[in-house]
Amino acid sequence: MPTERKIELVDEMRRWMETCTIAISTDYTGMSVSGMTEFRKALREKEVQFKIVKNTLALLAADAAGRPEIKGIIEGPTGIAFSDGEPAALARALADYIKASRAPIRLKSGVMGHSALSAEQVNVLATLPPLEQLIAQLLGQMKGPINNLVYTLNAPISNLARVLHQHATNLAKSDT
Repeated sequence: MPTERKIELVDEMRRWMETCTIAISTDYTGMSVSGMTEFRKALREKEVQFKIVKNTLALLAADAAGRPEIKGIIEGPTGIAFSDGEPAALARALADYIKASRAPIRLKSGVMGHSALSAEQVNVLATLPPLEQLIAQLLGQMKGPINNLVYTLNAPISNLARVLHQHATNLAKSDT
């Protein structure tokens, strides 16, 4: 018979799983209690939820949330970071903290949307620039061909205007 506390934990994880855009599982083995407290505080500042999960309860929550792909990231000692924001921001926050603090946390795998991510893919995701910068780069790439088209279409008219202006200048000089 499940206890009331376990039912609440499953329900809380289910809500996170339903709303998250990305979930990344970690192996926290070797992390001290004070280190874990500092880690959670750093993630909370970036609006990330981190939960050390009991695997059986997490599997029940994944089923209840209708997110069976999350079951694939739950194995061994597992802590899961959830975010409903930009997916790369979560991966970057985890990777930056691990690098800066030299914490013994290891990124295991993740789920973005309904797609599973390997540890390598999570690390690649962490190296992506912020979303605003990616959008700016995309717009810059799109702007180039449009500018070229405008210059190409404008060139004959500009050339004609220059020729007519030069001709008018020459006529004015010859009249004087």
